[in-house]
Amino acid sequence: MTNLSRQLNLKKSLGQHFLKDELVCKRIIDSLKQNPFKQLLEIGPGAGALTKSLIEIEGVDFKAVEIDREKVGYLKKQYPSLNNRIIEMDFLRMERPFEGPFTIIGNFPYNISTEILFKVLDWRQDVERLIGMFQKEVALRIVSSEGNKVYGVTSVLLQAFFNVEYLFEVSDQAFNPPPKVKSAVIRFTPKKTPVDVRTEKMFFLLVKTAFNQRRKTLRNAVKSLFTEEVLKDPVFNKRAEQLTVLQFAELTWRMK
Repeated sequence: MTNLSRQLNLKKSLGQHFLKDELVCKRIIDSLKQNPFKQLLEIGPGAGALTKSLIEIEGVDFKAVEIDREKVGYLKKQYPSLNNRIIEMDFLRMERPFEGPFTIIGNFPYNISTEILFKVLDWRQDVERLIGMFQKEVALRIVSSEGNKVYGVTSVLLQAFFNVEYLFEVSDQAFNPPPKVKSAVIRFTPKKTPVDVRTEKMFFLLVKTAFNQRRKTLRNAVKSLFTEEVLKDPVFNKRAEQLTVLQFAELTWRMK
């Protein structure tokens, strides 16, 4: 890995940390293989720690998206079969990479991991599964349930549409250079029956407004979204972090 570090410049602005632990790579790949897929997108292959195994999976149409031109050049040189499979651009700006259902995998840049998930949320009709590495703090926030102090906007909006599984933690020593935070791998599977909301726009507005003033009771935090009569309901005595995903969804039907 030291040779690799000399060959490639790490870019802090892109949140780059090379995954070097082969055992961790194997656990991620094994988690991926637990479910069948025909089309696979890797986000941010970097130096190819996962890529070298992904391109060997038979019967799968594989693509990778990488914004860093230097890493793209390195990957094409190291793995010639990637020549027509790398999309050199910002994932947040790209169109759907496949027609029909596809799976996503990646050791995501931690500085944009939440943005990546919200883009995937827009694609959820086609995304059959996502397995990703996240900063542990973000991972815990995503999978937390009501009543937990880290339960928030990300938790509610993602859990409304995905089943989320916290698979395992990853030591900082699995990377070069070691990040200053611990990491964790999560699996997302779209719900066969998402929560029933009046409109997604109203659901997003309600959740974001409620958590924007999370220390206040719901009645004070979201009073602009409901009539005075509706606000008399005892549910509004609670704070945002005390409501389940289902309760937020149900409240959209009572909004102005």
